[in-house]
Amino acid sequence: KAGYNWLRFLNEYRFGGCLADDMGLGKTVQALALLAHEKEANPDSTSLLVMPTSLVYNWELEAKKFTPKLKILTYTGTQRVKDNTRFAKYDLVLTSYGITRMDVDILKGFYFNYVILDESQAIKNPGSIISKAVNELNCRQKLILTGTPVENGTMDLWSQMNFINRGLLGTQGMFKKQFLQPIEKKNDRNKAAKLHAMIKPFILRRLKTQVATDLPEKVINIKYSTMTPDQEKAYEEVKGYYREKIVNEMTIPGLRNQQFTLLRGLTQLRQIANHPRLTDKDYSGDSGKLEDVIHMLEATASEGHKVLVFSQFVRHLAIVKEYLDEQGIKYAYLDGATKDRQAEVRSFQENEEVKIFLISLKAGGVGLNLTKAEYVFLLDPWWNPAVEAQAIDRAHRIGQENKVMIYKFITHNTVEEKIMALQERKMALAGELISTEESFMKSLSKEDIEVLLD
Repeated sequence: KAGYNWLRFLNEYRFGGCLADDMGLGKTVQALALLAHEKEANPDSTSLLVMPTSLVYNWELEAKKFTPKLKILTYTGTQRVKDNTRFAKYDLVLTSYGITRMDVDILKGFYFNYVILDESQAIKNPGSIISKAVNELNCRQKLILTGTPVENGTMDLWSQMNFINRGLLGTQGMFKKQFLQPIEKKNDRNKAAKLHAMIKPFILRRLKTQVATDLPEKVINIKYSTMTPDQEKAYEEVKGYYREKIVNEMTIPGLRNQQFTLLRGLTQLRQIANHPRLTDKDYSGDSGKLEDVIHMLEATASEGHKVLVFSQFVRHLAIVKEYLDEQGIKYAYLDGATKDRQAEVRSFQENEEVKIFLISLKAGGVGLNLTKAEYVFLLDPWWNPAVEAQAIDRAHRIGQENKVMIYKFITHNTVEEKIMALQERKMALAGELISTEESFMKSLSKEDIEVLLD
C-alpha cells in the first residue's frame, strides 16, 4: 500500500521513479495497481511495459490474476503486427527489450501514458543500443522496477536515473567527474552521501526484513521460463518420438507396456524442460530455465539472502553446481551420496559467505533444520504435491526466523505446465493425494495422456 501511494505521489508531481524492493515483495503487483488506477483516471491512455523476454508470460498471467479489466496487447514474436495505431485500443502493451531495440521507430511514434522498464538493470550501460532505444520513447511518465539497481558500479545508477528523470545527475561526463571517480577511486564518503541525497526521493527500496510483519508466513510464486530455440528443438524431437510410440502401443490390446513407455517419455520431457544436457551429454546449447535460475540466484545472493535449491534430478543440480564453481560462488551441497550431511548444514547455517544450498529432493526430505533460509527454489514440479509441500515445509519450519519466499520454476509450453494443470484438476476432483508416480500414471485417462503429449 505504501509502495502504491508512493507511485501515486510521483505521478502527481510528474517525477520518474525507481521501485527497487527486494525480490518477492510484489513490485509487479504495485505496478499493476497503479496501471489499474490509471485506466480509471485516463481511460483513453495506453502504457508500455518493457522487460526481458522470459518475463512476458509472467506479466500476462499476473495481470489476468490481479487486474483482469486491463486490456493487454502482447507485442512480441515474429508474427507481431508492426502498426502502432493498434496500441490505442489497449490499456497496456507488453514487449521485450529485444523487440524495443528492433522496433524503436514504431514504438517512438506513439505517445504512451507510462513507459515502465522491468529488470531495468538491462539499461545499466548508457552506451548500449537498448539504453539509447528506450530513451527515444515518448511518454508522460516513466517508472523502472529492479531488485538490483546497482550491479557493477555507480554508472549503472546514472543510466537508470537519467532515463526516469533526465538531467537530474547532469551529463555522463559531469557525473563521472563529480561522483563516479571520487566515489569509486577515492572512496569519498561525502560525495556518496550527496549522491544518495539527490536520488533518495526517486528510489523506494524495501528489504524483506523491513516489511516482514506485512508478509504472510510463506509466499509461493510461480516463475515461468521460456525454452531457448535449441532447447525447443530437442524437446519437440523427443515428444514426437514418444507420441508415435505410445499411440501405436495403445492400439495393441492387452499391452501393459505403455505405462512404462509413458513414464519414461514424460521423465525425458521433464528433464529437457530443465536442461537438454540431462538426457543428452553432447548437447551444447543453452536452457531458458537455467538462465532464469542463475539470474535469480545471483539476485538473491547479492541482496544477502540465503536460498535453498531443490531438484529431484541430481544431474540438474550438477549443472547449477558447475556454473557456481566457474563463478567462484560458494555453496553447500547435499544429495544421496553425501557422507557428512551435518557439515554441509553447518556450513550453510553458520558461514556468512555460503548463500546457496543445493539439495536433491530424496536426500533433503528428512532431518534437516535450516533456520537461515529465506528463499526456496523448486527447480522442477513433482507429480506428487505432497512431496512438494514437504520440501516447502522443511524450508518453512526452517522459517522459524524468516518469512519464506518460494519460487517454483516451470517451463512454459512443456509437460511441466500440463502436469501442474492436471495435478490441480485431479486433486480438486477427488480431493485425494496422488502418492506415487505409478498411481498418478494409473489415474491418467487416454485423453490426459494425449494432452500431456500434445
